[in-house]
Amino acid sequence: MPVYLDHAATTPMLPEAKAAYVEALDVVGNPSSIHSQGQNARRMLEEAREGVAASLGADPIEVVFTSGGTEAVNLGIKGLYWARRNPAPERSTGQATGVDAAAPTRARILVPRGEHHATVDTVEWLEKYEGAVIEWIPLDADGRISVDALAAALGPDVALVTMLLANNEVGTVQPVAEVVALAARFDVPVHVDAVSAYGHIPIDFASSGLAALSVSAHKIGGPLGIGALVVARTASVVPLIHGGGQQRQVRSGTQDAPAAIGFAVAARAAHASLAPLRDRVIAGVRAAVPEAVLRGDPVDRIDNNAHFTFPGCEGDSLLFLLDVAGVSVSTGSACQAGIPEASHVLLAMGLDEDEARGAIRVTLGHTSTDYDVDVFLAALPGAVDRARRAGYSDRNVHATA
Repeated sequence: MPVYLDHAATTPMLPEAKAAYVEALDVVGNPSSIHSQGQNARRMLEEAREGVAASLGADPIEVVFTSGGTEAVNLGIKGLYWARRNPAPERSTGQATGVDAAAPTRARILVPRGEHHATVDTVEWLEKYEGAVIEWIPLDADGRISVDALAAALGPDVALVTMLLANNEVGTVQPVAEVVALAARFDVPVHVDAVSAYGHIPIDFASSGLAALSVSAHKIGGPLGIGALVVARTASVVPLIHGGGQQRQVRSGTQDAPAAIGFAVAARAAHASLAPLRDRVIAGVRAAVPEAVLRGDPVDRIDNNAHFTFPGCEGDSLLFLLDVAGVSVSTGSACQAGIPEASHVLLAMGLDEDEARGAIRVTLGHTSTDYDVDVFLAALPGAVDRARRAGYSDRNVHATA
C-alpha cells in the first residue's frame, strides 16, 4: 500500500467529517430562505460556523466561508487594500473617526519574501492593476521574517502587512505577535495566511490583534472547496464577490452548508501532536543521509513538517524515485511549463540555485504511522544514491555539449 507523506498539500477527510458531510447533503433548503426547510439549513450552517470559530478563537460572526484558502487569501489582501486605499467618505474626511483628511495615501503593502503563491500572485496583481507598491521584507536563514527590516519599512503610507503564520515549505513559525505590535503603531492592519499552520499550532484570533486570517478545510481533514477568512469586527474589507451580501456584505453567494458542516467536524476533532513522529523523520533522515540539511527553524516549526535539502540531488528526481518506491512526498520547487525552478522560499533564505533544487518536504497527518516513516526511511538512501548518479550524468552531458 502506498505511503502518503504529503499532507501539507491535502490530507484525507476524517471519517467523522465525511459522515457528517454526506448526511448533510440530504438536507434540502437554501440557508437564506425564510421557510422552515431553509431555516433548518440555516441553523445547521450557523452551528458549523460556531464550530469553526471556536477552533480559531474567533466570534462566529467573524467567520466568512469561502471556496478555499486561495480565495480567503485574495479576499483578505485585496479587501483590506481596497478598504485602506479608498477609504469610506467618513474616514477620508475624518468626520467620524478623527482621521486627518490630509493623511498620506496608503499604497504600500509589506510582504515577506517566501510567501505562498496565493499571496505573491495577489500582491503582484494589485501592483500591476491597482497601483499598489509592494515592499518585500527579507527572511533569515531559517525562513523567518526580519522584524527589524519590517519595523524600518512601516510608516503612515502602508496599507497592510500580509504574511504566513508558518511557512508552508520549511515549516518555520513566524513572529506574528511582534509584527502586529509594530504595525499597530501606524494603524496598519495585518492579514495572516494560516492555511499551513491551522491544526498544528494554537490559534487565538481574539487576542491576536489581527485584522484577518485565512484557513482551509482540506488541510485539516475537512472537505475540499471550502475555507474561511476570519475578519475582525473592527476591520473593513471590500468584497471580491458582489450579490446578496449573505456574509456581512463581505462575501455574497449561496452558502455551502454541507461543506461547512464537514469543515466544522474536522475543526472540532482533537489531534495528538505529530511532533514525535516528525522528530523520528528528522532523526532518521540524518542517520540515513548524514549530509542532508534540515531547512527551517529546528525548534520553532509546525509539528508535521520535515524539510531537507540533499547535496548533489535534484528534488524532482528524488520525488519520482520515492514515488516508484511507493512513497509520496513533495519538493520545495515549483514547475512551470515543464521547467523545474528552484524554490523561491529557499532562495529567499540565502541558498543558491543548486542547493535549492535538491529539496524534499515530508509532511505528516492524521493517517501517518510509524510504519509510514519506516517505509520512507528505508527507501530514502537508495533514492538519494540514484538521484546523485543521475545528476552526475546530467552534469557530464551538459559539460560536454
